Amino acid sequence: MKSRVQLAKNRHKNGYNCAQAVACTYCDLLDMDEKTAFRAAEAYGLGIAKRYEMCGSVCAMMMLAGLKNSDGNMQAPATKFSTFDLGGHMIKQFENWNTTSCCALLRGTDGKTDRLRSCRGCVADCARIVEDQLFPGLFDPYEDRSPEEE
Repeated sequence: MKSRVQLAKNRHKNGYNCAQAVACTYCDLLDMDEKTAFRAAEAYGLGIAKRYEMCGSVCAMMMLAGLKNSDGNMQAPATKFSTFDLGGHMIKQFENWNTTSCCALLRGTDGKTDRLRSCRGCVADCARIVEDQLFPGLFDPYEDRSPEEE
């Protein structure tokens, strides 16, 4: 299957927030319709409700990790710790590439001059991690990661 990294970037370019761009790109593979994913991810943009804390793209990765890994057993949940571990590995990869998962530090003071990574670059990084860690072997290789990615 063709990589969806560019699709995630295009969604962001076309008005989806960072979390929506990531969640909506892969939700169909996890039995969630796009409108539900769009609505569920809406408040995670700009570091969770414009608080510039945890990167919204990273939040979307965590939503997808839960959808992929959870057993959905509400009476006796048995997968939460393995989902925590999966999410932790995904965040670690993001932070290895970007040094942090904090929106304020990634964006910098004005989103341009002192930023570590653009929002669209964060979307692309999270899409790459989703493809690698949630769907290994399903997607064709994606384009190389660029530090200046827009």
